Amino acid sequence: MSDVRHVLVLPDRDAAEEVAESLEDRFGVREEPQLVRDALAGEDDAEDAQWLVVIEDPAGRLDAMALDAFAAEYEGWRETGH
Repeated sequence: MSDVRHVLVLPDRDAAEEVAESLEDRFGVREEPQLVRDALAGEDDAEDAQWLVVIEDPAGRLDAMALDAFAAEYEGWRETGH
């Protein structure tokens, strides 16, 4: 089985930081997720940046649907990654 990577897309840095801090309690994620600023194409304004929370899931044990719902609580969503 190949490693699984989940990418949660959040509307701002505060939401991304809250999600990252909550992952261990909600999902038992031990490894610190990576936060990445993702400026929208063609936009220089930091206000238009989305934030990505990248979660490595080498065992493939995280429930994708639960992560979808979790991201939605913060007005975000989960993208599939490999």
